[in-house]
Amino acid sequence: MNKIAITTGDPNGIGAEITIKALNILKLPKDSVVIISNNEILNYYGNLDIDYEIVNIPYDQKDIIPGEVTKEAGEFSYQSLLRVCTIKPRAIVTAPVAKNSLHLAGHIFNGQTEVLQKYLAHDNQLAEMLFVAGNFRVLLLTRHCALKDISLTEKVVIEKIQNLVKTFRNNFGIENPKFALCGFNPHAGEDGILGTEERDILIPAVKKLNEQGINITMPKPSDTLFVAAAQHYYKNEKDEYDCYIANYHDQGLIPIKTVAGAKTVNTTIGLDIIRTSPGHGTAFDIAGKNIADPTGMIEAIKQVL
Repeated sequence: MNKIAITTGDPNGIGAEITIKALNILKLPKDSVVIISNNEILNYYGNLDIDYEIVNIPYDQKDIIPGEVTKEAGEFSYQSLLRVCTIKPRAIVTAPVAKNSLHLAGHIFNGQTEVLQKYLAHDNQLAEMLFVAGNFRVLLLTRHCALKDISLTEKVVIEKIQNLVKTFRNNFGIENPKFALCGFNPHAGEDGILGTEERDILIPAVKKLNEQGINITMPKPSDTLFVAAAQHYYKNEKDEYDCYIANYHDQGLIPIKTVAGAKTVNTTIGLDIIRTSPGHGTAFDIAGKNIADPTGMIEAIKQVL
C-alpha cells in the first residue's frame, strides 16, 4: 500500500484528537493517508476536514473514558498495531499508547516498538529507537528497561551502529555519517576509575567499527557532547555529528526533549517500514478537553512525507 498509515493510539488519551488536528492542519491529499482507528472514537474527539480512508477497529463508544487506563483501550491499541502491520503501508505513524493498558489486556510489551518488531521483523532484523528533531538525532542502544537491568555487549553495540549506518544511507541520504558516542559512566569512566564499561565494551566496539570505515568517536562525556548539540540546534546550524549514540533511555531523551520539546519525533528504524510517533505520551490529564497540542503529531507525519 502506497499510503501513510496512522493509528490513533489509546482511545482514552489524546491520540485521536492530535491526529485529527494534525491532518486538518496539514491537509494531505485524500489518497495519501489511511487511518487505523474507529469512527466512534474519531467522532468523539473531533471532525476531519478530509474524507480519508478509515480502517475500523471494533470499539464501543461506552468504552471511551478520557483519562482512564482500561483493558478495552489496551486491546484496541494492540489490535490497531496488528492491523497496520498486515496492510504494509509506505510508512507508519502511531499516536501514543499506554503500556499499562496494553498489560491489562494481556499484551506484555514495553512499548509499540516491541510490538512492531514482533510482527514486522524478518531475517533477524532489530527495531531501534532513533529520536529526531531536525538535524539533532539520538539513537538509543537500549530501550525501555530499568536502569539496573541495562546490559550492553561489544557485539550489540557493533550491530546497532552497523544498522544505523544503513538507515542513514537508505533513509537520510547520508553515505558516510559521523556519530558521537556517549560514555556510559560519568566523565566516560575516567580510565576505569568511575566504571569499566567504556574500557571493556565501548572502546573495543569503536575500534572494530573504525576498522570497518565507520566514523564514530571514542566514548565522550555526554554532558559536554549535548551542550554543543543544543547550541547547534538553537542556532539552526548543521551539527558536527549526524547522530548521537546514547547508552540508555534518559541519557538520550532528556537532552533532545529539553532542547526540541514537542518537535522531537520517535522514529523506529531497522525494519522494512519506517515508523514515527510523537515524542510524548497519552497525556491522560488533558484527554477529552480539546486542548492537546498537535505539534508532535504534525512533526511525526511530516517526517515520512
